Amino acid sequence: MEKPYSQACENNKLPILAVLRQAFREARQVLEVGSGTGQHAVYFAGEMPHLSWQCSDLRANHAGINAWLADYPGSNLLPPVELDVAGTWPTQLYDAVYTANTLHIMSWPHVQKLFQNLGAVLASGAVLAVYGPFNYQGQFTSASNAQFNEWLKEADPARGIRDFEAVNQLAENAGLQLLADHAMPANNRLLLWQLV
Repeated sequence: MEKPYSQACENNKLPILAVLRQAFREARQVLEVGSGTGQHAVYFAGEMPHLSWQCSDLRANHAGINAWLADYPGSNLLPPVELDVAGTWPTQLYDAVYTANTLHIMSWPHVQKLFQNLGAVLASGAVLAVYGPFNYQGQFTSASNAQFNEWLKEADPARGIRDFEAVNQLAENAGLQLLADHAMPANNRLLLWQLV
């Protein structure tokens, strides 16, 4: 099949990698929640060969991810496993979890389920990295994010840019402590938490 392609993945992979190199330097087993096209997985696994990178997504997206993985020359990138935040999760523990551009696509109840279920896959001291747009104190950080939020809600009223404070509360409830909040291009953020 033809590989699925996301221009956003190409645009943001370098600034994300700059943060992940440091954040995941002690990690060995990484679970990517919502691998999407598979582009990030291939790029980050290639740039951080000390990691075993586990792709995951809904079953419907596995063929596209596998199309990207088919051209990957290394052995540290694993075929996707099924992950539905409100249902099926992997059974092993990971010392890092990464997810990009997923929280605004899921409904809020699914975001809550994501954080509730993370405890089952996070090893002691594990790092969680979440990339995407966020609001702060209920306010959009840019006019483009406000327009993007309108577009999201037109496609599905359950979608939308999430408030940082609400997401951070979910993380704290799951035993995670905020490590860093990195500003990224295109009015996005890369948030890091650690299991304490």
